[in-house]
Amino acid sequence: MPAEFHEVLFPLDVSVRGSGGPVRLTEIVALASGREHRNSRWADSRRRYDAGFGVRSLDALHAVLAFFEERRGRLHGFRYRDRVDGRSGPPSREPGPTDQPLGLGDGARTAFPLAKTYGTGASAYRRLIAKPVAGSVRVAVAGRALAAGDFTCDPMTGLVTLTAAPAPGAAVTAGFAFDVPVRFDTDDLTVNLEAFTAGEIPRVPLVEIVP
Repeated sequence: MPAEFHEVLFPLDVSVRGSGGPVRLTEIVALASGREHRNSRWADSRRRYDAGFGVRSLDALHAVLAFFEERRGRLHGFRYRDRVDGRSGPPSREPGPTDQPLGLGDGARTAFPLAKTYGTGASAYRRLIAKPVAGSVRVAVAGRALAAGDFTCDPMTGLVTLTAAPAPGAAVTAGFAFDVPVRFDTDDLTVNLEAFTAGEIPRVPLVEIVP
């Protein structure tokens, strides 16, 4: 990631109540026959969130304002914890070393980027994971879990490096928790205290930064 990314986590007590998810850009052209031609403009989805739903108190609002000011609005990116999609498997289960395929050994390669695959078969979508949670990554080769000293994972890039190259054809897999790299999607964070005390939710838009 570029230097303008700050390796800090958005206030967790706010993010766990936020809303949002993946966004795609599909171009649809209506043909004279009544049929459609659909074309995906983005190769990868992009997450959008509104963290405002998690702001339930003046203290939480103050924490978000301070975080916004420190990031200089849209200038600097940061980590955001997605409670629904923040693990290599389901949210209810701890990550396991065989959760996600990373690649196959060739007898020489030792570096494998973390990735999460959605679906199966030819239509499956593979998403690169650039911001794993430090200490959460578990790795297996050919279904056998590796000890902590047999691999490293860079928490700033998601690159897993093994101390020994896997044998040709050996499946390298991993389990992990991860954050989403995002930035504020506004330079103007306006708060109406009268509306806030009456129950109105402030807007705190965030957008994913594509690594």
